[in-house]
Amino acid sequence: METQKMSVIERLGAPTPNFFKTIRNLGIVLGAVGGTLITIPVALPAWILAAAKVLVVAGSVAAGGQPNSGEGRPMR
Repeated sequence: METQKMSVIERLGAPTPNFFKTIRNLGIVLGAVGGTLITIPVALPAWILAAAKVLVVAGSVAAGGQPNSGEGRPMR
C-alpha cells in the first residue's frame, strides 16, 4: 500500500505505530539501567562503566527518535 508524503507537523501529530512504541520503551529501560550503573556508589570495573555509558547513549537515541515516526496516510 502506498502512502502520501506528510509534512513534519502532520508526522509529529500522527499516531505512533506499536513497533516504535516498543522501541521507545526499550530505549527508556536501557537508559535507566545505564544511568543506574553509572551512579552506583560502589567501585565498579572500568568495562562495566564503559558498557553503562554505551547503554545510556543507545537508550537516549532509541527513545529520542521515536516521536518522529508516525503512521502514514493511505493514498487516495
